[in-house]
Amino acid sequence: PTPFFVIATQNPSYQSGTYPLPESQLDRFLMRISLGYPSYEAEKQMLTQSPVKPLKLADFISPSDLIEFQRQALAVTCSDSIIHYILKLVNASREQSTYPQPLSPRASKALLRAAKAWAFLHDRNYVLPEDVQAVFTAVAEHRLKGVQQEWGEENVLSQRLLDSVDPLAA
Repeated sequence: PTPFFVIATQNPSYQSGTYPLPESQLDRFLMRISLGYPSYEAEKQMLTQSPVKPLKLADFISPSDLIEFQRQALAVTCSDSIIHYILKLVNASREQSTYPQPLSPRASKALLRAAKAWAFLHDRNYVLPEDVQAVFTAVAEHRLKGVQQEWGEENVLSQRLLDSVDPLAA
């Protein structure tokens, strides 16, 4: 049904019964976001609270409102210079041998969509380089690592790539 989206959790590959996804499947996930562990106080609160009934999407927003927000986010304007910046980022991953898995055209499309959504969430109808930078590691890291790499330090490859490309250079 519309709207449709998937949120998945990832177990460490060393756990019994887990297997790494092929790059072609990893590339289909828009973002990979790590929440980390809760703080001491937050975990203590989790342990001492009564179970809470899960909320449904309808408790927050109607499906028609969500679809409208998605439409508005896709309508956010993106200048040629932002497109150029995104293309410089993905092409740098393809030209430099330090990246095990270069970014695909699907990654560039995901980066543009995520940057537009970030701008929309910040009440703008245009994308800035900072919007691309804000979402880049979440969109790119799982694509850059592929299945060959262990998931050690967070966002090392994507941050290195982001730092290597100047958004203002021609």
